[in-house]
Amino acid sequence: MADFGDDPRAALDRLLTERGVDYAQLSARIGRNPAYIQQYIKRGSPRRLAEEDRARIAAYLGVPEAMLGGPARVAAAARPGGAAMVLVPKLAIGASAGAGRTVDGEPVEGAVAFDPKWLRELGADARALSIIRVEGDSMAPTLNDGDDILVDGGDAAARLRDGIYVLRMDDALMVKRIARAPGPGRIAVISDNAQYRSWDDLRMNAVQLVGRVVWTGRRVR
Repeated sequence: MADFGDDPRAALDRLLTERGVDYAQLSARIGRNPAYIQQYIKRGSPRRLAEEDRARIAAYLGVPEAMLGGPARVAAAARPGGAAMVLVPKLAIGASAGAGRTVDGEPVEGAVAFDPKWLRELGADARALSIIRVEGDSMAPTLNDGDDILVDGGDAAARLRDGIYVLRMDDALMVKRIARAPGPGRIAVISDNAQYRSWDDLRMNAVQLVGRVVWTGRRVR
């Protein structure tokens, strides 16, 4: 997984390889000509991503902008004991827990502060976290419409195990339960709500895993 200390071009190149996204596809996502991302990564032109492009790419890949050369999202204010809180970006994206939703690369809409010790106890990579909103009820009662979910982009395909993941399938962003299916490279994509479709046996490359859901928050109704 990309590190904040990486050169932003190398970090982006690594992220695209991990997610199975090609340069032209990402260029199209941010409204640029097909060669734009390849030129940025391979030729250093432009020298830096424009702020809007960086925000759209980070939102599309589900990673903090700091991975792509943006400012680190760590709060200056300290909590009791002197340690700084970690600000996790809240993306202006809904992950469908229903039929799926197309993502056009919405930017970050805010941030939520977390205790770094608590994040470590979750086993989460604080450098690769983002918060997105659940849309729909196909994962009810585990996840409900409007819940916020904390997604660890450092815990995706390379560390795949049974659990709940944000993923892309057929160009739609979803949140589903993933389980290994019989046979090498096969997975099941499961809706916890039995009224919605599940896929019992898919090739691993039929989906792009964005990250593992490690925590959820919801309003009291």
